[in-house]
Amino acid sequence: MKNAISMAVATSFALAAPTWAEMLDVEKDELTLGFIKLTDMAPLAIAYEQGYFEDEGLYVTLEPQANWKVLLDRVIDGQLDGAHMLAGQPIAATIGYGTEAHIITPFSMDLNGNGITVSNEIWEKMLPHIDKDADGKPVHPISASALKPVVEEFADEGKPFNMGMVFPVSTHNYELRYWLAAGGIEPGYYSPENVSGQIAADVLLSVTPPPQMPATLEAGTILGYCVGEPWNQAAVFKGIGVPVVTDYEIWKNNPEKVFGITAEFAEEYPNTTLALTKALIRAAMWLDENDNANRPEAVEILSRSEYVGADYDVIAASMTGTFEYEKGDVRDVPDFNVFFRYFATYPYYSDAVWYLTQMRRWGQIPEGKTDAWYDETAKSVYKPEIYLEAARLLVEEGIASEADFPWDTDGYREVTPAEDIIDGIAYDGRTPNAYLDSLPIGLKGDQTVNSDIVTN
Repeated sequence: MKNAISMAVATSFALAAPTWAEMLDVEKDELTLGFIKLTDMAPLAIAYEQGYFEDEGLYVTLEPQANWKVLLDRVIDGQLDGAHMLAGQPIAATIGYGTEAHIITPFSMDLNGNGITVSNEIWEKMLPHIDKDADGKPVHPISASALKPVVEEFADEGKPFNMGMVFPVSTHNYELRYWLAAGGIEPGYYSPENVSGQIAADVLLSVTPPPQMPATLEAGTILGYCVGEPWNQAAVFKGIGVPVVTDYEIWKNNPEKVFGITAEFAEEYPNTTLALTKALIRAAMWLDENDNANRPEAVEILSRSEYVGADYDVIAASMTGTFEYEKGDVRDVPDFNVFFRYFATYPYYSDAVWYLTQMRRWGQIPEGKTDAWYDETAKSVYKPEIYLEAARLLVEEGIASEADFPWDTDGYREVTPAEDIIDGIAYDGRTPNAYLDSLPIGLKGDQTVNSDIVTN
């Protein structure tokens, strides 16, 4: 039945009548894939539920993981064949930051999808520093400059200002740091001797697993956090916090999660890798087709305990084209979750380079690197050649059309314009060092962190 359903779906991205094609001769047909309970694991759930894995001759088990470190370790040791990963994980592992292993990605899972939430107490303190519109509602995007006097108040009282993020190499860590720095707040540095990330910090960032964010906020252990959905909307529904900014507002259509496998897996099982990529592309197409017409069904699937396990309404609050900030302040954000539009699934080198620049900016990469190093590193992890081979097969089968994919790209997105980024600084992945030099806060050039001091 799943096969019949999946082959019958017509999309605004695809041709309506798929033609039969010979199935790839997959080398390994029984696979276990891992994920964390977040909305953006959706391509895995949809590929399973719509029968796209089965269409490719793959018999997949999906397993939720306790946290990002466990997930990565289980991919490396072969307990998992692949997983929904933080984009920074394959990059960090490949360059040897933390756990060392060569992890690659043939598929980017989504754009956007995160937010930054603060407690009700902090929100009340921020409000006097936030512009209001004619109806008295906060004007978005909200800059971290509205948080700066609150952080200074805590410092004057000798109290730490603690915030949570999900992992040291997560998008959430870098987005939270980006937002804070854009508002003139020092988010702290890493050094080889001190991996807390709290060197010279105005705000102390620490790791909290995504599903635990609301409870940790409610307990007062942290005063705010950056996380993916549905855990920002969960704070609104529980009445314990207010999302102040989405990552779409920090960087319009920023890259988020990836599908990660070991380089060894891709080499040993090339047809299996292609088949996985095909199934995930189809799932992403289904999620975005016909102006998100399938999102209510996707929300119902994700709300099941075996996937995200949050209430339908909590997941729907962000995944169906809206986002709720304060209780009752619901705004249209049609691109809060993007799975296929804007070539979202193509693994762009420039996305990898951005993560590398943020690792360098905050000291996880302790020394300056050449532009060529950034390019070479990105190409060792992101594998658009696998993606395009899978895409070509889908086009030949009549499931997708030529226009669905960026065939002629060199792997780099066009420059992200200044108006699409909250600090008004453009991003060009082809010139990472010039980009780092343009950022007022953060390491650049040959600067290093020694003890608690940034030195040239």
